[in-house]
Amino acid sequence: MRILITGATGVIGTETADRLLSHPAAPDLVRVARRATDTSIVCWNIGQEPAPPALAGRWDTIVHTAAATHWSMTRDEATTNINTLRAVLGLAGPETHVVHVSTAYVDGARLPTGCGGTEFEGYRNGYEWSKAACEEIVSTRHRGPVTVVRPPLVMGRRGDGGITRFSGPYTLLPALVSGLAAVVVGDPDGYAEISPVDEVADVIVDAALGAPPTAPRTEVIAGGQGSLRLARLVDIACDTINTYRTTKGVEPIDRPPTVSTDSWNRFFLPLAEQRLSPAQQRAVKLLAMFQSYTSMSRPFEPTRQVRDSGEVMAASVWYWAENRHRRALATPSPWTLIADRQR
Repeated sequence: MRILITGATGVIGTETADRLLSHPAAPDLVRVARRATDTSIVCWNIGQEPAPPALAGRWDTIVHTAAATHWSMTRDEATTNINTLRAVLGLAGPETHVVHVSTAYVDGARLPTGCGGTEFEGYRNGYEWSKAACEEIVSTRHRGPVTVVRPPLVMGRRGDGGITRFSGPYTLLPALVSGLAAVVVGDPDGYAEISPVDEVADVIVDAALGAPPTAPRTEVIAGGQGSLRLARLVDIACDTINTYRTTKGVEPIDRPPTVSTDSWNRFFLPLAEQRLSPAQQRAVKLLAMFQSYTSMSRPFEPTRQVRDSGEVMAASVWYWAENRHRRALATPSPWTLIADRQR
């Protein structure tokens, strides 16, 4: 079996490639990345240049994990993901099984009031909008079998919390320690869906090595009714950070209060725009990105259920603290208004 995997040096791509290479039925695997970390990886700036000669020939399966994932992308920047998919589909034959990694948040109906906008047709950001567009393209334009894999926010491996890069939800952790995340925005009882990266990779590997579907198939990885609630997620993050700090003889951090999305948008944002420093303004934007992910009134309906998300969260935060110990042990600097500091 000949398999191509794109985004092979990314968070999901690395974990998936490692599992494919170590699988008892290890396929003939070709890894592709925009920046190759060693000579065994084919370098291809997908969508910006022609495919290298090494990628010619028939593919049994193409696993497409490559994507720009920044939540702050403009619509033009997010279109890169669409162009990338189209270039990858150019390598697929009519029998090629395309396993496309999307996101569970393509369902814009889960957006709380005040989130989304006309630029992204109701989606939270350009990343989600582009992934929704990609799902439609791969499901309607590819002539062969398709499996769409939808993970939620991705954290480290269940056992040891390991992950190749701290991005996405990990940006909240240093904000909690530094004091820049002075509040958590959202409903304390709202659902906060996370998945360990190894379980995401397991779903992709099962699809890649299994029998291709006869009709487009979607795999949703989520905790469902057993997923974490926002208050519990924040408690676990703060408790884990404080346990780590205690082992190093450092004072614990305070758990920030929770502010409802409505109060945040009506009262706190107007204050922030007038009275906070540039660094605090950046923190405000960070909190705004997270509010819609931590205010879900109902969870996803998984086809692959994540169990004991709290265990995943604790392992992931501990791994982050050990590998970013300076940030984990930083001294908090509580918010103060500009006018107060000038007195």
